[in-house]
Amino acid sequence: MGGMNIMLFHSAYGLRPAVHRAADRLRAAGHEVWTPDLFEGRTFDTAEEGMAWREETGKDELLKRAVLAAAPYSERGLVYAGFSFGASVAQTLALGDERARGLLLLHGTSDIAENAAADGLPVQLHVAEPDPFETDDWLTAWYLRMGRAGADVEVYRYAGAGHLYTDPGLPDYDEEAAEATWRVALGFLDSLEEPVD
Repeated sequence: MGGMNIMLFHSAYGLRPAVHRAADRLRAAGHEVWTPDLFEGRTFDTAEEGMAWREETGKDELLKRAVLAAAPYSERGLVYAGFSFGASVAQTLALGDERARGLLLLHGTSDIAENAAADGLPVQLHVAEPDPFETDDWLTAWYLRMGRAGADVEVYRYAGAGHLYTDPGLPDYDEEAAEATWRVALGFLDSLEEPVD
C-alpha cells in the first residue's frame, strides 16, 4: 500500500523543529507530508505567547491560511494531522473535506458543528492524562459528538505526560509516551485506504 498525503499543522508555539522532525519521521515511513506555517515565520517560547498572538491574528484568518495551504492537495485525499492548536485546525478542515482519508490528532481537539458529517472518517487522538487543555468531561463529550457525526474514533491517553509531550524541545516532553504515540500513529496511517480515483 502506498503512503498517505498528510497535511501536518503546528501548535501555538509555531513551526518549531519538532514539527519538521515529525514530518521527516512520517516521510521515512513512506508518506508525503506538508507543514504549512500558519504563523508566517513566528515561533514562541511559551504557549501563552503563542496563544496571545493567535488570538490577535484571529481564528478566521488562521483557518483561511490553513484552507489555502491544503486546497492545492485536497483532491489527492488528505490525512489531516496536527499538534494541539494544529490538531483543532486539522479537525476543522477534515470535517469540511469529503475527500479526507483520515484525521490524526496529537494533543488537541476542536468544537464540532451540530451538522458535522464525517461518515466513516478514521480518527485517532493521542492526549495526555490528565491534560489541562483537554479535560475528561470535554473529551467524553467530544468523543460522543464525533461518533454522532459518523467518525470512527480511537482515543489513546498517556498518564503523567505533559500536554505537548511529543516535542523534545519542551518541558512537557515524555520520550516513552512520544515513542508509543508514533508507533500507534504510524500503524494508523498504514491502515488507511488509498483514495480511489
